[in-house]
Amino acid sequence: MAAQAFKCGHSKRHRHKKRAVFLLKIVCFLVFVFVFCEFLIYYVVIAQCSWPVVGLAVQGDRKESPPVLKAMFLSDTHLLGEITGHWFDKLKREWQMERSFQSALWLLQPDVVFILGDVFDEGKWSSPEAWEDDVRRFHKMFRHPSHIELAVLVGNHDIGFHYETNLYKLRRFEKVFNFSSAKIISRKGIKLLLFSFVLVNSVALEGDGCLMCKTTEETLIHLSHTLNCSRKIDQKHLGKECSNVEQISASAPILLQLLWWLRPRLILSGHTHSACEVLHNRMVPEISVPSFSWRNRNNPSFIMASLTTTDFTLAKCFLPVEDTVNYLYLVAGVVLLVLTVAFCLAALFSFAQQINKFKHI
Repeated sequence: MAAQAFKCGHSKRHRHKKRAVFLLKIVCFLVFVFVFCEFLIYYVVIAQCSWPVVGLAVQGDRKESPPVLKAMFLSDTHLLGEITGHWFDKLKREWQMERSFQSALWLLQPDVVFILGDVFDEGKWSSPEAWEDDVRRFHKMFRHPSHIELAVLVGNHDIGFHYETNLYKLRRFEKVFNFSSAKIISRKGIKLLLFSFVLVNSVALEGDGCLMCKTTEETLIHLSHTLNCSRKIDQKHLGKECSNVEQISASAPILLQLLWWLRPRLILSGHTHSACEVLHNRMVPEISVPSFSWRNRNNPSFIMASLTTTDFTLAKCFLPVEDTVNYLYLVAGVVLLVLTVAFCLAALFSFAQQINKFKHI
């Protein structure tokens, strides 16, 4: 009887040990799946992207690699608000965008990042308290090192369409993001070469003479004059009308909204949530930047641009596909279920064998 009791106790300890080992394996499996789907997959996917190569510049009789500015363009993040945003939807979409952005910054190291409007989903009607909460979450998600500059443009979801908006909403956005409805920003690249970007609020281009439209149009006229004078300065053909104009980069500006008469060499815009290309006048390409959020696209992406003062090359970088992540969780769930059922059946079979042995003694 003593030997029988010893065998029974040993068998119990063995079963408990097997159960503990199985549970440990299950926990490790779940942790790995979670870490991969919520962290590692962003690095794996974005690491496949690389900056497009700009052709060599001709300098006299030889070709040299020109100084290049690396710019990221993303659009339509649509951070959900308190009215229509479900808490789980917020959590999932914002985590996806935060991990995508932080992974892209770490892997690609851009010089400047542009967000082309519709930063928020409910900015057009959010209360002051809701606005502050949205801004706080934005700064957390799109935090960046001091050497990388972030430029944010306004969209219709941030302040409303033309006849929905007012100066209060516009000023509120301008205060947070240091944005005006039309301005030029010049960024220094390698060897202090200047790259000019024209930022335009398309909501203010209705042309109906409203205060916002009138102010924007006057600013655009001034910017056009400044750009044209800079070209004359570069060509050493300076007239009296340009004598008091600040000199900026003479290269054609990178235009970030639809605007014809500034003579851009590239137009980049948001709003459509999809990527498409239109060639204007058979020479000026307009690129629509896809949405950065899973809420608007199953396969979000952003545009990478290598820019010089005379040339540019573009590439699209895809983010993890939402369905892929969902399928990984689904497969993991099926595997977990199969393993659990198999372990339980094995345990029952082992227990039945022990009972049969006990009966025969």
